[in-house]
Amino acid sequence: VTDVATDGVTDVTDGVLVESGGVEGSDCQTLEDEIRLDPLGWLGRAAGYSDGERWWEHLVEQRQDSTDLFAAILEAMRVLRVETLQATSEPIIEVQREAYMRKMIRAAQREGFQKIAVVCGAWHSPALIQMPPEKEDNVVLKGLLKIKVETTWVPWTYGRLSYKSGYGAGVESPGWYDHLWTITQAQDKPKSQIQNPKSKIQNPKSDVAIHWMTRVAQLLREEDLDASSAHLIEAVRLAESLAALRDRPLPGLSELNEATQTVLCFGSHLPMGLIHDKLIVGERLGEVPDETPMVPLQKDLQRLQKRLRMPAAATEKIYELDLRNENDLARSRLLHRLNLLGIRWGETQQTRGTGTFKEKWRVQWQPEFVVKLIEAGIWGNTILDGATAYACDQAQKATELPILTHLLDRVLLADLPDAVSKLMSRLQTEAAVSSDVVHLMEALPSLARILRYGNVRKMDSSVISHVVDGLVTRICIGLVGACSSLDDDAATQMYQRIHQVNGAISLLQNEAYLVSWRQVLIQLSDWQFLHGLLSGYSCRLLLDARVFNTEEAARRMGLVLSTASEPPQAAAWVEGFLKGSGLLLLHDHILWQVLDSWVTQLNEDTFTALLPLLRRTFSTFSPAERRQMGERVRRGESVVVGVEGQELDCDRANGVLPILALILGL
Repeated sequence: VTDVATDGVTDVTDGVLVESGGVEGSDCQTLEDEIRLDPLGWLGRAAGYSDGERWWEHLVEQRQDSTDLFAAILEAMRVLRVETLQATSEPIIEVQREAYMRKMIRAAQREGFQKIAVVCGAWHSPALIQMPPEKEDNVVLKGLLKIKVETTWVPWTYGRLSYKSGYGAGVESPGWYDHLWTITQAQDKPKSQIQNPKSKIQNPKSDVAIHWMTRVAQLLREEDLDASSAHLIEAVRLAESLAALRDRPLPGLSELNEATQTVLCFGSHLPMGLIHDKLIVGERLGEVPDETPMVPLQKDLQRLQKRLRMPAAATEKIYELDLRNENDLARSRLLHRLNLLGIRWGETQQTRGTGTFKEKWRVQWQPEFVVKLIEAGIWGNTILDGATAYACDQAQKATELPILTHLLDRVLLADLPDAVSKLMSRLQTEAAVSSDVVHLMEALPSLARILRYGNVRKMDSSVISHVVDGLVTRICIGLVGACSSLDDDAATQMYQRIHQVNGAISLLQNEAYLVSWRQVLIQLSDWQFLHGLLSGYSCRLLLDARVFNTEEAARRMGLVLSTASEPPQAAAWVEGFLKGSGLLLLHDHILWQVLDSWVTQLNEDTFTALLPLLRRTFSTFSPAERRQMGERVRRGESVVVGVEGQELDCDRANGVLPILALILGL
């Protein structure tokens, strides 16, 4: 195994290699518990250090002579165990753990091994050196359940060796200890190799601070932050001065951090966060041989990759999937399930055309995905079981309808039928008690897409239809009240939601939904005190749906743009009515005439005040539409010449019909 990081240093004592480190556990409540859970930390604080890490760094990592070091640590642990265990007994789980460790050591000795490595906390080392009779350990372990397990090596990262990852026996600065180890190892190299100009380490004993500050400067420069050579020199001098004042042989991490923040970061703590994540903790990823046994989830993924012919390659590859093909559909499900578990092996890309049976994925394997697979192993032994369990857990934690509907969309794409039933139950519960129309409106579009396009993925989406029934009904009942007393910003947000709901209901093509929705739009367009943006947009939707004809729309526009209405309200109504498309004005001369008359009748001050709003409205039109409108205004046209009153020539019209039929494919 390469790149295996440890949280301490090991030595051989009486044929057993014991690692010095802490012992994992829960929050301590007494002095005895505190010593047992973090003996080295307690010793460090007793010696006057802020924490055990700094004590360990100066006593061990920077120590040039390690003679009798581990014998001293072993003796310290022995004394601490004697003193604390006199006041309180060892927890039974710790007694059983140590008994099982000794049992494994005896088993290895029977096989003829002379040197045995034990990776454990320093607290346990005296119990492994001075082993009681085997009979006593057998009594302690008697009655415990025997469970068959599989073990494996997995590549780990420095970030997951740190305390912040939740690892109870972790360290605060694995990247810093890696730096110290690299510098120390250079001391053991031949002198000729150290003096080699190509060697990075020239004087390892005195260059700890120099090489660390060089790495810091490289990192800052990569982020486009200033870090000159003069800054490095001053930072190193400051760190060495601080170490000398504190009577320490070499600058430690605390001295280097203080010097870095003062000189290179100009007193700011923000760059220090970057230095902490990238250097002090580090992002190094270990490696394991290919023949290493794998966890079940990783085995299942490799089996699926082989069956679906999707190798895990470091190079980027594009997959264009046809969901009507069984193999491509299975590929899509796998990628969606992995994304659900947080393993973003593939990312969806925009496809050409409007077909719903096509998907485009950009796939690239990253080494850290192996670690994420290990972490995701808590959800199940297969990709299907893991994604299902994770989705159910997220459904239980979600408390808002939009989150649930978004999760349901992802679950259906991943084809997780067991999770769908759980999600539908939660969705029904939240929809029944939710009184927030905004949440209901945000939840509808995702469900509408599922109902409309679910069959493309061969999904049974019938279970969603009754939830959509309830959502549409509740939206239609509560929308009018939700639109009252809105300011400009709130009205703009509501405009977007009405636009999305209108698109969702149109997508569903359900006549009952359309009738109920249009009745609500009529109420909104008739409401005198409604914000003009929403009133105008409601009138526009009704005109597009042919509930209102052109004359009715022109009549309503004329009323709104009359002198009895406030100009800002009238301008907001125009924005809602015309927003997004100017073709209506170009092809309907009645609406053009009404709007033209209103604009020309505005006095100079009112026109100046409304100009930004009108410009914002017309900016949503396409350049071609704005150009045509400008040409009409320049020519002074207020009425479009139509064909009313002209006699229709049926013979000439009949001559065009065959060509139209050929073009339309009729």
